[in-house]
Amino acid sequence: MDNYSRDYRAPRGNMDGGFATTQQRTGYSAVSSAFATLMQKVYLWMTLALAVSGLTAYYVAGNENLVYAIFTNRLLFWGLFIVEIGLVIWLSAAFNRIAFQTAALLFLAYSVVNGVTLSFIFLAYTAASIATTFGVTAATFAAMALVGSVTKKDLTKLGGIFLMALIGLIIAGLVNMFLRNSMLDMVISGIGVLIFTGLTAYDAQKIKQLMWEHGTAVNGTTQKLAVLGALTLYLDFINLFLYLLRFLGKSRN
Repeated sequence: MDNYSRDYRAPRGNMDGGFATTQQRTGYSAVSSAFATLMQKVYLWMTLALAVSGLTAYYVAGNENLVYAIFTNRLLFWGLFIVEIGLVIWLSAAFNRIAFQTAALLFLAYSVVNGVTLSFIFLAYTAASIATTFGVTAATFAAMALVGSVTKKDLTKLGGIFLMALIGLIIAGLVNMFLRNSMLDMVISGIGVLIFTGLTAYDAQKIKQLMWEHGTAVNGTTQKLAVLGALTLYLDFINLFLYLLRFLGKSRN
């Protein structure tokens, strides 16, 4: 049983050696129920966002006018990236001020915009290789999320390591935009797969702990936490998928 699971158990006895009272057992049951519901919401929101992004990307890729407008207009293309970043910052910074419904709409809006920018994959890779890569990503993600949820080890210390590695990955990617070195690109892709595989386990454990600490009831605040958790896992999934696609994707050309 992992570190967090030990905290999930109801008190078996009081200071005098007696058994837990009915009130204690009832309180524990209510917390456990809320925790389970909120964890379900985290993964349901993440799955919904992935579906929205996928359908949006597929629709845009099939519309020649939209594709031409987006990928021939640099101002529009980079504007979409700025909107994406802005939505994430807004959702995180305004957490305490916005309602759950607003947070959910912002998350869905982000998944739509991200779907638009991801539409290029349907133009660059075959549908079969995209489907295969998605399956591999889903299996890898599920395995690492399970590891993060049940492991006995505290992965907190790995968070800082992954963060530093991610910063280095971003810098290397920006440098290679100018160098255009194919070998370096493959190395960056491999490191990206490793980083986001590890981040999936780390974030799954962190979200589990957060939901247990704050998920005493299903209300507006805790449901917003579930949305933020879903956003974190969504980003892990998308990035893992994109890096794997560089290895498994087959070009249309």
